[in-house]
Amino acid sequence: MNVIVSFSPLPPEFIVNILHNHGITDIEVINVYDKPKDDILLNVSRADIIIGDYTFKHSIDREMIAAMKKVKLIQQPSAGYQHIDIMACKEAQISVANTAGANSISVAEYTILAALCLLKNIFFASRTTAKGEWQQMQIRPVELYGKTWGIVGMGRIGKLLAQRLIVFGVTILYYDPWRLTLESEQLMSVKYVSFYELIKTSDIISLHCPLTEETKGLLGKEELSTMKSSAIIINVARGEIIDENALADALKEGRIAGAALDVFSDEPINSNNPLLKVDNDRLLLTPHVAGVSIESQIRIINLTIENIIAVISGREPVNIIV
Repeated sequence: MNVIVSFSPLPPEFIVNILHNHGITDIEVINVYDKPKDDILLNVSRADIIIGDYTFKHSIDREMIAAMKKVKLIQQPSAGYQHIDIMACKEAQISVANTAGANSISVAEYTILAALCLLKNIFFASRTTAKGEWQQMQIRPVELYGKTWGIVGMGRIGKLLAQRLIVFGVTILYYDPWRLTLESEQLMSVKYVSFYELIKTSDIISLHCPLTEETKGLLGKEELSTMKSSAIIINVARGEIIDENALADALKEGRIAGAALDVFSDEPINSNNPLLKVDNDRLLLTPHVAGVSIESQIRIINLTIENIIAVISGREPVNIIV
């Protein structure tokens, strides 16, 4: 019997039913989401496959990995996997896979939505009209057409975003440590520039890069000060990429025009987060939902189940990280 231990809040019956529908019946699924650590350690020692926690409540650290005596795969049902000790997994020869790409369309669409909301000053328009006011000439929306959009990180999401932006008539700049081929740049109508040129010249800057030692604090006080005062920034990557204190100050002082953040340095958002003290209609804060569409959730579940079935059947899973 294959033992599957799930760190995610998915009901075991849900996972069992899906696997049964795929002809996998010799399984036991154990949910440890709300279990104490001792119980978790005991259960992972019996596990053949681990389903990670998409809420990031539970870390899979070195101690946890040391208890995994039989585990063949840790399947993370999200693109992010920063809560998993990848080096310890590598040392223990445990494969780790994620569901990268499953939510890329959702994130790309959210990014465009966020930009349009800020450019059109939609929150001020809605708030004042709902109060019975008629601030038609005070809203002062601007067009996306003709603007320069800077994409930081040209992975799956960055590419999907660029493809969708072409129809808006924008100039698309991008920065990534790994430059695309000239053919790819021409096909997507994008231009490669340095990071500092991008933040100085872009009207909209959106972040789609992973959190690494190099990207942590990528946008701080100095970088924000080089942006246009009319520019907006959108972070759908990781909260730690932006210095939240510096961003809050820049918004309060009007040194940039607006920001949309779907990710934060502490999640759920901490009540002491400086951005919560910014009273600005051009600040959009959402609870890490850019990639959470009905369609993306279905793709994530399907990828997770397909990888589990692959391992049980003796085949190689996809989206292997290590």
